[in-house]
Amino acid sequence: MTKTTSPAAPVLGPRALNRATLDRQLLLRPSSLSAEAAVEHLLGLQAQNVKPPYYALAARLDGFVPEALSTSMAERAVVRIVTMRSTIHTHTADDCLTLRPLVQPARDRELTYFRKGLVGVDLDRLAVLARDLVEDGPRTMKQLREALSAEWPEADPQSLAVAARCRLPLVQVTPRGLWGRSGQVALTTAEHWLGRAAQPAPKADSVVLRYLAAFGPASVKDMQTWAGLTRLREAFERLRPSLLVFRDERGVELFDLPDATRPDPETPAPPRFLPEFDNLLLSHADRTRVVPPEYWGRSWQGNQAYCTLLVDGFLAGVWRLEPDALVVEPFGTLTRAQRQDVIAQGERMLATMHPQASHDIRFGTVVTRQAPTGDR
Repeated sequence: MTKTTSPAAPVLGPRALNRATLDRQLLLRPSSLSAEAAVEHLLGLQAQNVKPPYYALAARLDGFVPEALSTSMAERAVVRIVTMRSTIHTHTADDCLTLRPLVQPARDRELTYFRKGLVGVDLDRLAVLARDLVEDGPRTMKQLREALSAEWPEADPQSLAVAARCRLPLVQVTPRGLWGRSGQVALTTAEHWLGRAAQPAPKADSVVLRYLAAFGPASVKDMQTWAGLTRLREAFERLRPSLLVFRDERGVELFDLPDATRPDPETPAPPRFLPEFDNLLLSHADRTRVVPPEYWGRSWQGNQAYCTLLVDGFLAGVWRLEPDALVVEPFGTLTRAQRQDVIAQGERMLATMHPQASHDIRFGTVVTRQAPTGDR
């Protein structure tokens, strides 16, 4: 049951939560942080596809160029690895070596979904064999399936490869993930790729503080949704004396850092073009701070997501890039001023991400179509 506060706790409505979260997410105004520093502050970027981290930073940083993140990845200062919610994230090397151990219990629980395909498999031995394989040379999931099936021919090959990914911190090696480059998913261990040992899992308390700095004010359930973990209330309770406590309009208890900014709810929020799977839309149990109830589910098809448009800080439509045009599909009617602001932000995004290309900006009607394919 979600704990509620006493009536004396200040109430933060959806707009107040929206502006605070946009500010923490570097979306209220362009940030001067470097690409690597932004990845660290945001506790990673959802990277189920290759391009979203680049578009995520283009929406957040002043003067961003895709080569900035690509260079950091080529230099192994940032990596692509499965962490929160069993999805691929782009993390700094330091966070890769600490946050992955933090969420390891969730990766262990994930294996229960594949237990029928792992009957008779010694998971400790599998981890040893898989580590030897990928550290001898990066391996694709297909190669892992084939090699591990030779040891356990009665087991399900896909379950064997998933078990290796769950038991080991496997990173996707470059050129996968580099801007303007292509490459299949090939895996090795984070320790081998980064040339240093993994660190012990950090105390949940320290990650709570970082989560609030990037996503707060937030409830215990919000952070559990972000991390894919359970039983985080104890950490919040230990930190309670040093945190501020609010409640939302439903009475749910929200925690925040005492020195964090909470802008006026009427602070202007320019339009933002976000990629599919942006963590802004995925990292709270209650997403009404960003997603109006009437638009719930409009940015998804099946288990895939569309690129999304924010207007006045809230989800207001989807967009896609075609060879000759940026197509914007609002869910509702935009005012003349909003339309002009969307065009201006679209031009800014195109100049950042595709400076050598020529694109028109067209407004269309939302239609059902195939969503982007992930590389999870």
